[in-house]
Amino acid sequence: MRHSILNIALAASCLFGLAGQTAMAAVDASQYVELKDAVPQVVPGKIEVVELFSYGCGHCYNLEASINPWAAQLPEDVNFVKLPAMFGGIWDVYGQLYLTLATLDAKPEVHHAVFEAIRGGNRLKTPEAMAELLKGQGIEPAKFLATYSSFAVQAKVMDAKKRTAAYQVTGVPSLVVDGKYRFGMTSDGAKGLFAVADQLIAQVRAAK
Repeated sequence: MRHSILNIALAASCLFGLAGQTAMAAVDASQYVELKDAVPQVVPGKIEVVELFSYGCGHCYNLEASINPWAAQLPEDVNFVKLPAMFGGIWDVYGQLYLTLATLDAKPEVHHAVFEAIRGGNRLKTPEAMAELLKGQGIEPAKFLATYSSFAVQAKVMDAKKRTAAYQVTGVPSLVVDGKYRFGMTSDGAKGLFAVADQLIAQVRAAK
């Protein structure tokens, strides 16, 4: 990905499309936390990148516009996963909302509408309030409510809670690469976040 130390500044400004290139060096260990016990990945055999987020997080909202294009250009050997952080209370409510929409294969525009509604003051504290909002996004209220309370979504909620705890996350947005390298925003914002992710992806790939 980077061919020499002198290329760091240039490469950091041209992140998109670089994840598949050869890493120049190991990532500075101060930029991430290495978990003692790696968390099993969703798709074995691929390099997993997990984004832990919440609809109620302003930083997560700001990151959406750049992380989605970044994730879309990741190489075939990388699997990107969005995971709602489950810290209890309203975090879990929003997490269940996301998992319901994911189960319904909701379009990115729907997720954006949820972010916008919450930022606009609609807390979406109940399934009924969610259903009312989503009706305007073409999602049938009865279908949403049935899916929200379904066994399938409840199982995903339990898994999200376990994974949040296993990643030892204390804030969002956070990324986890290969089930064991966790890190958050840097002083360079999203650009720095993606730079660390790209380096770790290349480092993991080179070690395989």
